Amino acid sequence: MRPKPSKAPETSRPPARGEAVRAPSEPADSHSRLPRRQGDLPGERLPVILEVAPNHDYALIDSGDGRKLEQYGPYRIVRPEGQALWRPALPPREWERVDAIFTGDTDEEGMGRWRFPREPLGETWPMRHDGIDYLGRFTSFRHVGVFPEQASHWDFMARLIEQARRPVKVLNLFGYTGLASLVAARAGAEVTHVDASKKAIGWARENQAVARLNDRPIRWICEDAMKFAEREERRGSRYDIVLFDPPAYGRGPKGEVWQLFEDLPAMAELCRAILTPRPLAVVLTAYSIRASFFAIHTLMRDTFAGMGGTVESGELIIREKAAGRALSTSLFSRWVA
Repeated sequence: MRPKPSKAPETSRPPARGEAVRAPSEPADSHSRLPRRQGDLPGERLPVILEVAPNHDYALIDSGDGRKLEQYGPYRIVRPEGQALWRPALPPREWERVDAIFTGDTDEEGMGRWRFPREPLGETWPMRHDGIDYLGRFTSFRHVGVFPEQASHWDFMARLIEQARRPVKVLNLFGYTGLASLVAARAGAEVTHVDASKKAIGWARENQAVARLNDRPIRWICEDAMKFAEREERRGSRYDIVLFDPPAYGRGPKGEVWQLFEDLPAMAELCRAILTPRPLAVVLTAYSIRASFFAIHTLMRDTFAGMGGTVESGELIIREKAAGRALSTSLFSRWVA
């Protein structure tokens, strides 16, 4: 559902999705030295800008001066936003009329706390996306359990599942709190959801119950994503759609180390290896990395050489309500069969 808000550059996701564990100076392992695939490269479409507009479930109300003012269901909240270099469009009184403000460390992996100007609020509150109920949560890492810019990917995936008119298996790696998995399950897919955090898996299961989708086939697995994908390849498990939304740095439940620039090529290869003979798509989202979308676009085209299809790459953005400005949140690249 990633899972996973607008990101300040060059930082990692919160420990709920993996804590920072390896300095960039450490040597890469053999995962990074894979032979280049042969065959014609897939077609390409870029840059692609996928936009989320304000709606009754979520809206980016205003942004600027390193902050963003958002509406999540019943609550207006203020959080840090490193990419909001401009000035706010709304007057200060609108920024003061809020329910929750994140204070403290503004780094992605830094601890902080929430201040409630009006009245104390509980840790969780009911939220909704396109008719799917789930729980928002005030975490100490400024996230609230949903990454609204991912709605573009969710809608795309749901269309693929519905239009396939056959059983579809979806693998959601680094799945976080499960909204993408719930969207896929509601569309009719059999879903496998993998995350290294027991807390995130528990939250995702809770969201399934809140969404009244307990009768849908979703496997919730707490495991290192790389190890799980390697095991799926060995035992011949295959998927029609793979989503992977990795952190910049992370650690699995048994101490497994993840470093995006070293391990992403091997993970992309595994995603190709565990596709069915009639695959639909593989979707990669990348937050907080020192790269342009051309880097992951080229990786995905090389990875899917000989497979046909098209690689579409660009940015996920959220359209602001106050002045219509675009806030870029992440890079993405997706191979579409």
